Amino acid sequence: MAIEKVREYFRQHQMEDRMMEFPVSSATVELAAEAAGVIPARICKTISFRTEEGCILIEAAGDAKIDNSKFKKTFGIKAKMLNPEEVLEYTGHAVGGVCAFAIEHPGVKVYSDISLKRFDTVFPACGSSNSAIELTCEEVHHHSGSLDWVDVCKGWQEGEEEQCV
Repeated sequence: MAIEKVREYFRQHQMEDRMMEFPVSSATVELAAEAAGVIPARICKTISFRTEEGCILIEAAGDAKIDNSKFKKTFGIKAKMLNPEEVLEYTGHAVGGVCAFAIEHPGVKVYSDISLKRFDTVFPACGSSNSAIELTCEEVHHHSGSLDWVDVCKGWQEGEEEQCV
C-alpha cells in the first residue's frame, strides 16, 4: 500500500508519528480540510502533469489552481494533466491520496508552488484517501524532493478576482 511506503519514508526521519489517518475520506481538498479541521487553503494538493520524460508534480495550496500561461512560461510546455492510471504509474499513489513522498519513478520531477508559503504549516496527503501529515512549507519542499519553488498558480492571492476552492 502507498501509505505504508510513505510511513516507512517518514519513519526513517523520525516523523511517522506526525502522520494522521482519518476515519473519513480526505480524497478532496474540502474533505481533507474537514477531516484535518483546517481551512481548505491549508491542504497541500499535488497536481500531476505530463511531460515528454515523465511527469511534473506541483504541490500547491488547496485554494490555488494552475495558471496555464504561468505553467507554460515556467516549464515550456502546455499543462496537460495525467489520467488516474498514469498518476498511479508515476507516483505509486492513487488519485485522492497523491503526494510527492516516497516516489521512486525516475521520470517524476516535483516543484512547490509559492501559494503554500503564506502558511506556517500545510497538510499534504500520505498516499491514501484518508491520510495527511502536518508539515511546514520547508518540510514539504525538502521531503518531497522538490527541485524549486515556482509561481504557476492563480486564484489564491488577495485581490484576485477568481477564487477557487
